[in-house]
Amino acid sequence: MKLTFIFAISILLTGCLGMPAKVSPVKEFDLSRYLGRWYEIARLDHSFERGLEQVTAEYSMRDDGGVSVKNRGYSPTEKQWKEAEGKAYFVNGTEEGYLKVSFFGPFYGSYVVFELDDENYEYAFVSGPDLSYLWLLSRKPTLTQGVIDRFVEQAEAFGFNTKNLIFVKQNIPNTNGF
Repeated sequence: MKLTFIFAISILLTGCLGMPAKVSPVKEFDLSRYLGRWYEIARLDHSFERGLEQVTAEYSMRDDGGVSVKNRGYSPTEKQWKEAEGKAYFVNGTEEGYLKVSFFGPFYGSYVVFELDDENYEYAFVSGPDLSYLWLLSRKPTLTQGVIDRFVEQAEAFGFNTKNLIFVKQNIPNTNGF
């Protein structure tokens, strides 16, 4: 009985570390180049980001070798900024864009970088553990239409419901306090 309980808890705690079937993390990932601020250009909606604009993610190193994650967005209906701080760790090694992220204690979810501008790290296509989590991130508040079109085409080919994408309003110039 005790072994069954331990097995059930381990499944619960690691159950969100998969990825969609057609998604593969980028190889030759360089965390030092990925650190810093990213602007959310598009996403599939979730309760934790619902209604937010000017969404950014800030990644920095932790003392324990992990990554500190700070997400921030503005709620125009509530007229206030919302923030969430978390931590991330590599799942298979530092050269693969596959991390586990936690904002809630011992519960982790997948963060899979499946396309990345490898020349300048100017944009990233990111998924979570399944087809309901998808983000397009950019180093700037705007991105070329060509990259956006490629993101939508690739995401659709992988099975994501791109008709439900939200294109995030980013105020320009950036007035979100960073």
